[in-house]
Amino acid sequence: MTVLYEDNHIIIVNKTVSEIVQGDKTRDKPLSEIVKEYLKEKYNKPGNVFCGVTHRLDRPTSGIVVFARTSKALSRLNDMFKNKEISKTYWAIVKNTPKQPEGTLKHYLVRNEKQNKSYAYDTEKPNSKQAILHYKLIARSDKYSLLEIDLETGRHHQIRCQLAKIGSPIKGDLKYGAERSNPDGGISLHARKISFIHPVSKELIEVTAPVPEDNLWQAFGGI
Repeated sequence: MTVLYEDNHIIIVNKTVSEIVQGDKTRDKPLSEIVKEYLKEKYNKPGNVFCGVTHRLDRPTSGIVVFARTSKALSRLNDMFKNKEISKTYWAIVKNTPKQPEGTLKHYLVRNEKQNKSYAYDTEKPNSKQAILHYKLIARSDKYSLLEIDLETGRHHQIRCQLAKIGSPIKGDLKYGAERSNPDGGISLHARKISFIHPVSKELIEVTAPVPEDNLWQAFGGI
């Protein structure tokens, strides 16, 4: 676990593709527990340590995760995420370059709970939710392109689903059309930056997460 920012009320870490944010049916130790252990040891805290989950990243996704160290910060951060007062930027390595170097994608997503997958449609469908993201091409290699993505909505598997819909599946994302998996079992989607007003101090917090250490990310990450 790599800590990117820490104060009395919040802690921001850089998640790897192998880590889960919260406990699930795998029963693997979640990142929230790892953060608790880190705080307990660093500050020599007796008893239980508070660590509130404010948002999630899919397990195969890497990058920034924000945890609350106090209940006050947790409730305020929850409201801030709900009210879209927190700006998150993602980087994605995709197989096929979108036809336009930058643009806005608008689809209607339908979530299939059994498959743990979302489907994107151009028109509204029953039980669908509108999904909007903005992307920009920022680098290319012989086989892949690096996109910077800003979310306007936060839907289930939104980036993965929408990029697949336009024929640009994320590298390693077998669920959404990639030809092969990544060696680490993750996908090449990284929560790169976050920006928000601190829920307690009211200072501007801006954090950037280093990209994963595989060769392709490092080649792009030198931008």
